[in-house]
Amino acid sequence: MVGRARRLRVTPEVSLGEIDFAAEIDVAPVLSTVKAPTLVLHRRDNPVWDIEASRAAAAKIPGARFVELPGSESDVFLGETAPVLSEIEKFLREPESTATHDRVLATVLFTDIVSSTEQLAARGDDAWGRALDEHDRTMDRLVGDYRGRVVKSTGDGILATFDGPARAVRCAAEILHAAEEQGIRLRAGLHTGEIEIRPTDVLGIAVHTANRIASLADPGEILVSRPVVDLTAGSGIQFHARGELELKGVPGTWATFAALPNA
Repeated sequence: MVGRARRLRVTPEVSLGEIDFAAEIDVAPVLSTVKAPTLVLHRRDNPVWDIEASRAAAAKIPGARFVELPGSESDVFLGETAPVLSEIEKFLREPESTATHDRVLATVLFTDIVSSTEQLAARGDDAWGRALDEHDRTMDRLVGDYRGRVVKSTGDGILATFDGPARAVRCAAEILHAAEEQGIRLRAGLHTGEIEIRPTDVLGIAVHTANRIASLADPGEILVSRPVVDLTAGSGIQFHARGELELKGVPGTWATFAALPNA
């Protein structure tokens, strides 16, 4: 019955496309930032999913528990469910540990006004100041609409955080479009990683990474890191590879992509 329901849900072509798309997703870089108590269950005779992959994923999540169960079904609600329910009940009955930090996984957005000094000189102090005030109000509204948080103004842009990377990308696109209508050209950069929450700021290498990515974006472009691409899989947002870039002060090279949310 379940198999028939799945076959009726989509065409074979769409199903193959979903499988191919899922094969390209790699969430390994962000597993270490998961802070919620995590239970990973895997039936040992499952013919679809490799048990070692599940074991490796659990090992990357701090404090996660991996449990190998009998059976072969992929869905926990099929096959012998008693062992599954027993492990879930045991997991839920465990006392919560006290958090020793206030670090969360978030998508960090930086925007930057292109050639702000030149625009100031061309418009004059008063006109440019009024334009910036209107721009700030628009950004605050749009970030709120996409359930984000404006952390602070950076002078020529903003620093904002979101708990959903797809919403962050779409918000950046709305901000760039609204700015264009106000006669202001922006660039934007996004990265998903762990940040430390402070009352009036956010800290962490993820913040610096997003800032450096934004600085490398072309005017009118939304440049993002690989984790943003992987975590928005299935959202309909398209990306164009920009190549491996060095980010000042951030170790290694980073795969970057131009976001095309309206493509």
